[in-house]
Amino acid sequence: GHITAVHDDYGHITHFVATLTDITQRKATEEEIKRLAFYDPLTQLPNRMLLGDRMQLAKAQAERSGKMLAVCYLDLDNFKPLNDQHGHAVGDLLLVEAARRLKSCVRAADTVSRIGGDEFVMLLCDLTTDPTDAAKSANMLAEKALVALSQPYLISAGKETSTIEHHCTASIGVVLFSKEHQNPEELLMWADAAMYSSKAEGRNRVTFMAKKSAD
Repeated sequence: GHITAVHDDYGHITHFVATLTDITQRKATEEEIKRLAFYDPLTQLPNRMLLGDRMQLAKAQAERSGKMLAVCYLDLDNFKPLNDQHGHAVGDLLLVEAARRLKSCVRAADTVSRIGGDEFVMLLCDLTTDPTDAAKSANMLAEKALVALSQPYLISAGKETSTIEHHCTASIGVVLFSKEHQNPEELLMWADAAMYSSKAEGRNRVTFMAKKSAD
């Protein structure tokens, strides 16, 4: 909006007229568009697109500070049977609860993202400059997430009076990256590969891929 001064015959200001346009509605619409573009509608976690943005930003910060970053790629182990047996509404409730548990495991600087289906990514920022310490911290946070996700899920599904109890562990792959490391997309690929190793080794575990092996 803008404000106009009104003068009398002698050139003195007698009063002001304010013209206010309603930008609240427009702002709300912009917010909504942003939310749809960058957040997963089910869990309200950042989606893959926003994760990519945050990874770029975190990488730039890490390059300045010399501090390490880690990416944890998580996949729920026993999710499909729940969906098949009880339907997607119940599956969705479990995903919302899994998202809540993951958020409670990380620190303020970190990002928890849902990148599709039952796959989540934790971006761990501001780890120490020492690779061994940073690896320990990342591993500790991944183990914490593993424990949180493996607690039984109690889901009451709407009209059904009975509560469904479901056990669902996770397979996690962790990759550390510092200055000399690759771009975010490549990093996600490595973390994904580490996660598949966890699955292959019997699930409900964390596999750590310290660094990209030389070709």
